[in-house]
Amino acid sequence: MIRKAFKMKVYADKIDEYTKRHNPIWPELEEKLKEHGVENYSIFLDSDTNSLFGYAEVESEEKWRSIAGTAVCKKWWAYMTDLMETNDDNSPVSKDLKSLFYMP
Repeated sequence: MIRKAFKMKVYADKIDEYTKRHNPIWPELEEKLKEHGVENYSIFLDSDTNSLFGYAEVESEEKWRSIAGTAVCKKWWAYMTDLMETNDDNSPVSKDLKSLFYMP
């Protein structure tokens, strides 16, 4: 299992809506994530900077990247675009974080 960490940015006035849309997440999106080998997926908020910290355990980088090509993922991105910084394809602006310490 590969541990992935990344950060994104939510608009300050959209935090409540962002939280609402994730609770619960669409069942079809959760199913697609699991089909692609994603486990233990969490998103945390740094309220000082409105930065989102994502953490997921993934089976492979290839499977993780392939989620972006699924219809449900593209639909989710379009649904979330008004709440956060996004790229031209509606994907969230995201930066991978480098692991420096791990204690199993």
